[in-house]
Amino acid sequence: MSNQYKTIGLIGKPNHEGAGNTIEALHNYLTEHNYNVLVENSVASSVSIDNINSQSLTKIGELADLAIVVGGDGYMLGAARVLACYDIGVLGVNRGNLGFLTDLSPDDLFEPLAKILAGESKSEQRFIIEAEVYRHGKLKSSNSAVNEAVLHAGKVANMIEFEVYIDGSFMFSQRSDGLILSTPTGSTAYSMSAGGPILTPNLNALSLVPMFPHTLTSRPIVVDGNSEIKLVLANENYENLQVSCDGHVILAVMPGDEVIIRKSENTIRLIHPLDHNYFSVLRQKLSWGNKLY
Repeated sequence: MSNQYKTIGLIGKPNHEGAGNTIEALHNYLTEHNYNVLVENSVASSVSIDNINSQSLTKIGELADLAIVVGGDGYMLGAARVLACYDIGVLGVNRGNLGFLTDLSPDDLFEPLAKILAGESKSEQRFIIEAEVYRHGKLKSSNSAVNEAVLHAGKVANMIEFEVYIDGSFMFSQRSDGLILSTPTGSTAYSMSAGGPILTPNLNALSLVPMFPHTLTSRPIVVDGNSEIKLVLANENYENLQVSCDGHVILAVMPGDEVIIRKSENTIRLIHPLDHNYFSVLRQKLSWGNKLY
């Protein structure tokens, strides 16, 4: 085995039988190969492992060289938002549904894992975004998102009114159910379901996808990833508005507030097997056709 990874953190969905079984199998395999193994607190309490070294997610970020996340893309996103603050590689084992971010299968795990631990892998940096809510010029709340930040009403099928500025220049005003601001990583998630474009991960770009706009001419638009995007909420909106980060973290928004979205200084370092191919993943997950010949 390579000395590239000495300490490995195991993160998984707690109280999930499949994820728990995979965590236990990974722990046995890694300790047998003399790796220092840390297990995240929430899953450590739901698995049967002797002499377990239980640590918080932030401690894993500080101490480990590699984090293996067992679960679906949603759980991967939650871990990645925290781990983006640290210099750590992240590898996913799919225990969810589609699994765009989780490369390894629990049914065929240890052969590709052995190659990755031996240094036969490739890595890529994925940027994340920060969403900030300002009220009367003062920062009220903020959080990060790997996939997308979504401005929306607190109730289903309620239109809101807002303006969009790109790097200080007014772009449009809109009445709609909201707006999805997606990274390339998130372009195969909620944004895609709303009719947004798929952006390859190497692009430095953000997509803005209107949600049920009250006009036939409103279309998704892709802007430079270094752009600062400002959303200004009309004073006529009712009070129950939100910005959702990856569908998990909710920031409350009031009429008249400004929402600033920009690229974060932090990135996520994803670890892939050498044979990983983005377009092959798309074909498999989205059931696209095979080559004709």
